[in-house]
Parts: sequence; structure tokens; C-alpha cells
Amino acid sequence: MLFSPPSTRFLSRIAPSFAHLTSPRLLSLGPASEFPQPSELSPASVCDLLSSYSNDWQKALDFFNWAEQSCRFPHSTDTYNRMIDILGKAFEFDRSWALIARMAAYRTRNPSSSPDHATFRIMFKRYLSARLVDDAMRAYDRCADFGLKDETCFYNLVDALCEYRHVVEAHEWCFGKEGIRVKGLGFRVDETKVCNLILRGWYKIQWWSKCREFWDQMDEMGVSKDLHSYSIYMDIMCKCGKPWKAVRLYKEMRRKRMKLDVVAYNTVVHAAGLSDGVDFSIRLCREMRELGCMPNVVTYNTVIKLLCDGGRVREAYEQLREMRKYGCKPDIMTYHCLFRSSEKPGEVMRLFDKMIASGIRPKMDTYVMLMRKFGRWGFLRPVLLLWEKMEELGASPDEFAYNALIDALIDKGMTELARKYDQEMLAKGLSPKPRAKLATDPAEGNPQQLLDSDG
Repeated sequence: MLFSPPSTRFLSRIAPSFAHLTSPRLLSLGPASEFPQPSELSPASVCDLLSSYSNDWQKALDFFNWAEQSCRFPHSTDTYNRMIDILGKAFEFDRSWALIARMAAYRTRNPSSSPDHATFRIMFKRYLSARLVDDAMRAYDRCADFGLKDETCFYNLVDALCEYRHVVEAHEWCFGKEGIRVKGLGFRVDETKVCNLILRGWYKIQWWSKCREFWDQMDEMGVSKDLHSYSIYMDIMCKCGKPWKAVRLYKEMRRKRMKLDVVAYNTVVHAAGLSDGVDFSIRLCREMRELGCMPNVVTYNTVIKLLCDGGRVREAYEQLREMRKYGCKPDIMTYHCLFRSSEKPGEVMRLFDKMIASGIRPKMDTYVMLMRKFGRWGFLRPVLLLWEKMEELGASPDEFAYNALIDALIDKGMTELARKYDQEMLAKGLSPKPRAKLATDPAEGNPQQLLDSDG
């Protein structure tokens, strides 16, 4: 389960009422209102609710301030970080820095709310996702003001640069234009770890020739390659269409008597499935268990996806039963694989209900994928049921969810209702797809009649 029982009750009570409140109304509420008592607030429940409103920073910030001011809730570093992440996602960087300053000011009174490495990792991530590389670099320098400019901070910045496709800048920053390594940092850097991050960065932008060049360059620089290095490069070989080379690397690791962990095995399982077939992947899973390296949910998800892609859906469900037998719980990605291969609307909805009943909360991608699937099939009722379930579980729809709903409504001729959601998107600051039909067509038909006649 995602929540402890008190958090679940709290979220189910607060989310429906909170969704309809304006900011002044929210800020004026006290603990005696329809909101829960302060004793029901916890860092986990606050983070859960903030996550539900990740696409509406104003509402999230209103709740964040309400919890602190009206409920005297002492925000922790985790709740601050979640709010900072939401603000950064909306490019509200000044407000993010204001919260960081508040964290630093309150740390003598509440040490559990001090800024930490995760705080600045969030800032790096949000600046770089907005392609503001110079701002991310300045944020790295500002870490010194909080006593956090160390090797962990350095790794976080390099990792964020590579994660958000700024690997050229990361490579230049770490090694210089002439290949000279960074010196004078004031702390020691693990060169293998830095090289692994940059290797993964080249992989991220799918510059395969650079990946091979950098793999050889690591040997030239005398940088030792560890298990993580091999795992990344095996993944690169899979993605560039040469899974047999990944299997060859796996055999090389075995010759070197390197002890593989579950992450490395997961890459090999995927590579073997692509090059030699899913049956070989299943044999590798048995080998893992025999060597005491138990397959995890990623291992099973890989095998289930390979089976589904090969049209062997019944065997995929057998793998689902097997993973439960060995005490490995499915996750949302397990169900995503099964959703994609399902071709019957009733089967999809039963699987969706079973997923929720097992305690797995849908991601926004889940809703979007299923709404688009039902929309392609021409079924509107399941699309509306999914939208209602999204609101019931307190999730805040993003632009992809809105667009999937609007497309389904337009396909059924419900232009007026589609226009309503299109305007709602604009009011939230989300970007709707340009649709000439909404701009020109009058409302057609009665929504309820169309629902009742929907197949």
C-alpha cells in the first residue's frame, strides 16, 4: 500500500473538498473546518497530497502554507523538497529559492527541515529540464552557502546534466576541452563513478559512436571499469540494436569472475531475450535464483514485456503468478505491460480494478494510456470512468490526460463538453492541442444521451 491507514483516510477526506477551494478560502480555513485535525497530518500524507496537485503549483502552495500556518504542522525536509519540486516544474524558481531560505532560517528551530543534497538535486533537475545550464551551475556554487558543496553535490550535478541531455557540457566540465580532468575541487572524486555518469549521458542522447569512443577512452585514461560500467555499456549495446554484443560482455564478465548483481542480470535478461529469445531469458532467471541473486520486479517486468511483445500473453500471466509465488510484488510497470497487450475492454477494466485493489496506485501515464486506448476503440464510457477514478484518487490531470479526454469527446460529437475541458486546461496554464473543430463547431447532441447510447 502507498499509505498507512491514517494517511488513506486523510487523503480521501481532504482531496475532494480541497479540489474545489479557491486560495483565499483555503488560507482562511482552520483545523475546525472540514479538513482533518492537525494530528492526522504527517510528512508522508502531506507529500502524498502535494504529489496529487503536482500540476497545480498554486493549489499545492496554498495547502503547504495552510498546513504550516493553520495546523502548526512543522514541515520536514521531505515536504519542503516536494513543494520545491512542484514549483520548479512550473518554473517558479524564485519561490523555490524563497522556500530554501525559509528552510535554512528555521533549521535552528526545526533541524529536520534543513536543506539537504536532495534539495539541490531538485534544483539542478528543474533548471536543466528547462535548459538553464548556467543557472544550474550557479545553484551548484550556492551549495557552499549551506555547507553542501562536496563530492555528493558534484555527482548530483553531473548526473542531472547527463539525465537532461546536457552531456556535452558535463563532459567539458569534468574533463575540459583538452581532456584534462577537473582539479582543485577541494574534495576527492571517484573517477569511475564520474565516467559511468557520462557514459550513461552519451547513452541517454543515443550518440552511439560517442559511447564506444568513451568506453575505449576510459581504458586510455586508466579508469577501472566496475560492474556498473559494464551494466551501462550492455544496455547501450541493446539500445543500439546489438544485443548479442551485450551477451558477449556478460560472458566476458563471467570469465573475469565478476559477481553480477540483479541490475546487471536485468540488462542481460533483456539482451538475451532480444538476441536469443525470451526462453533464454527465463533460463537466466532460473540461473539467478540458483546463484542466490533473486529476480526483482524489473526482472519479471522484462520477461513479461518480452512475452507480451511475442504474443504469449497467457505465459505473461503465468510469470505474474510466479513472481507473487516468490514474494515479488508487481508494480505499475507490470500492469502497463499487460494493459498494452490486452485487446478486450472488459479485460482491461477488470485488470485496472484488480490493480487498484492490490494497493497499486495508477500513475498519470496509466490513465493517459488507457484513455487513449479506449478512445481508439471508440468507447467513451470507460474514458469517463477513468477520469472519475482519477479525481476520486486525488490525482491532478496533466495536459496529456486532458487531451486524451478531449479527443475522445470530440470523436463522439460532444463538442460542447470538450470545449469546457479545453477551457479548463487553459485556466490551469496547460497547453491544449490546437483543434479547429472546437473553434468552429457548435455544441451537438446531449452528453447523457450519447453516453447512454455508447457501446
